[in-house]
Amino acid sequence: MAIVINLDVVMAQRKMGLTELSQKVGITQANLSILKNNKAKAIRFSTLDEICKVLQCQPGDILQFVED
Repeated sequence: MAIVINLDVVMAQRKMGLTELSQKVGITQANLSILKNNKAKAIRFSTLDEICKVLQCQPGDILQFVED
């Protein structure tokens, strides 16, 4: 089982860069980069909530289950 984070895809669709998103969400670029590059082991619901608000998307647009 694998959860894939498609944050980079959603950011590209919204034409939003890492710096702008990190400022609007209120988390560091380093932590956002970890999410964007599928290196994260967990994400707080509050962080996911803010990302979805800023990008005007649903959690399912960012998180995807891919079977091994």
